[in-house]
Amino acid sequence: MEETILTPGGETELSWQLKAQDLESQLLDLKVRYDELARDNAQLKRENNQLKRMPLFVAVVIDLLGKGEVYLRQQGNNQEYITHVNDEIFSQLKPGTKVAVNNALSIVRIVGNIFDSRVRVMELEESPDMTFNHVGGLEKEIEEVREAVEYPLTKPEIFARVGVEPPKGILLYGPPGTGKTLIAKAVAHEAKATFIRMSGSELVHKYIGEGAQLVRELFSLAREKAPTIVFIDEIDAVGSTRTNDGTSGSAEVQRTLMQLLAEMDGFDNRGDVRIMAATNRVDMLDPALLRPGRFDRAIAIPLPDKAGRKAILAIHSRKMTLIDVDLDRVVDMTENATGADLQAVCREAGMMAVRREAEGVSQEDFEKAVRKVKAEVVTDLRMYT
Repeated sequence: MEETILTPGGETELSWQLKAQDLESQLLDLKVRYDELARDNAQLKRENNQLKRMPLFVAVVIDLLGKGEVYLRQQGNNQEYITHVNDEIFSQLKPGTKVAVNNALSIVRIVGNIFDSRVRVMELEESPDMTFNHVGGLEKEIEEVREAVEYPLTKPEIFARVGVEPPKGILLYGPPGTGKTLIAKAVAHEAKATFIRMSGSELVHKYIGEGAQLVRELFSLAREKAPTIVFIDEIDAVGSTRTNDGTSGSAEVQRTLMQLLAEMDGFDNRGDVRIMAATNRVDMLDPALLRPGRFDRAIAIPLPDKAGRKAILAIHSRKMTLIDVDLDRVVDMTENATGADLQAVCREAGMMAVRREAEGVSQEDFEKAVRKVKAEVVTDLRMYT
């Protein structure tokens, strides 16, 4: 027979244990609740401190005057003033550094370089899978491009040993579809450097000074990320010959062009930054843009010759299943065709084989594709004449 043990209050030991367990459970719940309230309280304190905090303004360091004095220009209103900072911050400052200042015009912290988001997206994060092996019929032109853009970055010791300064910039010009942008993609893949690409039209803006500011930030980012290759496609959109037609739009484009000229070859050192540009209308470009020092080398990208056309067709058809296809005959049928036209021929030939659910692409598919692409080209030409 079990003995019943009574507590001083007259309760059994079992009931006392149950009450103890219940109290422990309540204590655990209260601890959890306390932790939640503590987190909420800390969050509210942070938000309250943020609401009571004075706003900060961005300023640019113009010059360091010594003895802890800094000459600043506030962004937005362009007000200039001199303030004093401690030795720790003073040692980290240099002209051009962006800093945060409070209402008392004291430097609170260093912000660093902040670039326009439109400039940031121009930086190529991932190299394209295009290589020089994907470019056919332009062996001589490719070698000239590599000498001017790639080799100074990958083999600088050779230029130092010979004692020659490599070209600062190259201009690719020629008819549409001949492979100018394709070469730039291959350079982006092969060169071990930051690649920044943009279109000339992206530098043309509505408001006064906006295009010039974008050019300054573009080259500032290029110098920071050096070694860098800057590729400007369709440069005639911003680099056409300057005229005095009296319109505000033309004046703004000219201001942007002048800033581009200064960045390419001005008093400031451009650093290890190479320039590539492409255009279909080299005759429209301003003479100041074409002079040596800005574009040291102008490379014509011509229509492919017979051997070039065969190489291009071989590149674009290398993954296709060909059944008794004579590429030499296709080459003879595509005289004066561009690289883009030849790519379109291969694509159309493949689509014709897909349409009839064939095992592969035949000679007849290629011949029909050539006639179709030629007809489309003629139609496009008539639209513009």
